[in-house]
Amino acid sequence: MAHPAWQITGEYFESCNCEVLCPCLLSRAQARPTEGHCDVVVAFHADSGRYGDTPLDGLSAVLTIYTPGVMAQGDWTVACYVDERANAAQRHGLEAIFSAQAGGPLGRFAPFMAKRMPTKSAPITFTSEGKTRRLLVPGIAEVTVEGIIGIKGQEVWLDNVGHFASSRLAAARGTASRYRDHAFTFDNTGRNGHYAPIRWSGP
Repeated sequence: MAHPAWQITGEYFESCNCEVLCPCLLSRAQARPTEGHCDVVVAFHADSGRYGDTPLDGLSAVLTIYTPGVMAQGDWTVACYVDERANAAQRHGLEAIFSAQAGGPLGRFAPFMAKRMPTKSAPITFTSEGKTRRLLVPGIAEVTVEGIIGIKGQEVWLDNVGHFASSRLAAARGTASRYRDHAFTFDNTGRNGHYAPIRWSGP
């Protein structure tokens, strides 16, 4: 299926089960996760954006990923959640982009996604304040990450990393990170996190 040109400007954050710092950043996803497998919740918010002629301004999406081993070896199970405020066209655009079917930064991971759970429309609350990022999907996910503070009280940022979202990420830690859906239950509280502004386009 052909996808129209699209673009998203906004923010992303994630919370995974690795110890701080995730080995994927240092190996382009070739290293084994610190716990042997990966459980990660990735939240997105579009300050502005379009999928073809469809506006995506102000909408959010969530992608949850489980990998049984090294991420680059594939066999991923993924679940996508799109903002319940989206109309049918917007839902289609969000799902195409954030489930890696419409190219762009996530598109290169599509071959690794062996099992796609049914996309759900859900109330998604994404908040960004200072060094804190929060996600709430009632009954499914409740995640808060906080940036790690370095010298002079400033956030620690990692530059020139091989990450799909951005080459510059904040180092963060999950202060609360729980997910339960599709027979998966995990708690990544105290574990690795990142956040960054994003400016994406595709296909």
